[in-house]
Amino acid sequence: MKRLSVLIRTKNEERNIQRAIRSAQGLADEIVVLDSGSEDNTIKLARDMGAEVFFKEWQGYSQQINYGIELCQGEWIFLLDADEELTEELRDSIREAISTQEYKAYMVNRRTYYMGRFLSHAWQPEWRVRLFKKGHVRFEGVLHEKAIFSGKAGKLKGYLNHYSFKSLNHQYKKLVEYARLMAKAMKEEGKKFRLYKLLLNPFWDAYKVYFLKLGFLEGLRGISIAFSTFFYVFLKYLFLWEMELKEKYGDKLWK
Repeated sequence: MKRLSVLIRTKNEERNIQRAIRSAQGLADEIVVLDSGSEDNTIKLARDMGAEVFFKEWQGYSQQINYGIELCQGEWIFLLDADEELTEELRDSIREAISTQEYKAYMVNRRTYYMGRFLSHAWQPEWRVRLFKKGHVRFEGVLHEKAIFSGKAGKLKGYLNHYSFKSLNHQYKKLVEYARLMAKAMKEEGKKFRLYKLLLNPFWDAYKVYFLKLGFLEGLRGISIAFSTFFYVFLKYLFLWEMELKEKYGDKLWK
C-alpha cells in the first residue's frame, strides 16, 4: 500500500498545476488529479509530470473531494488545490506527522498571496484539515467544505501557499459566484432573507477583517480585502432575496 497520496482537483488550471505538482513531488507516493472538464492544457501538463489523471463531472466541492479520496491508494491523503503550493517546512512536517501518527487528521495554515506579497494578518490564520488517514475523514458543505471526523486534529508546521487570484477582476468574478452558491445553500437550509442582515452583516464582517484581524496592518491591501468582504456578504443576502422573489413572481421577476 502506498504511504501518501496527494489529491488535486482541477478545471482549466494550466497556469497553476505544474507548481502544485512540483511542490508535492518527492513527498507523495502518488499524485492524483481529479479533473472536471478542463479545456486547456491542464490534463497534458499533469500527465507529463507523472500524475494520475481521472475525470468526474462537477458535482460540488465536497462531492469531488469524497470521490477523489476513493481514487487514492495511499494510507494517508493530503488535499492540495491546484492554486496552492507546499512549502519545504510543511513538507517536513507532513513527513513527521505520518511517521509519528499522533493524530488521524491534521490542519495546515494556508496563507494567501495578494497583490504582490503574502498576507500576514488579513485571512490569517486560516487553518484547514488537509492531511488525514484514509477512511477517517469525509467532507460536507456547498462552498467551504467542512471536514467531518472524530477526535482532535493536529497542527502542521509551515505554510500552504495560496495563489488564489490572478487580478482584481478575477477576484470579484469569484466572489460573485461564491455569493450565489452560498445564497443557494442558505435557501436549501431553510434560511430566510432578513433586511437587517443585509444592512448590518456586511459592515460587521468587514470590521472583523480590518480591525479584529488587524487587516489595517496590510495597508491598502487590507482596505481592499475589507471591501471585498463587505461586497461578498452583501451580495449573498441580495441573492437570497432574489431567490425568494423568484419563487413569488416566477418568470415575471426580470421580464
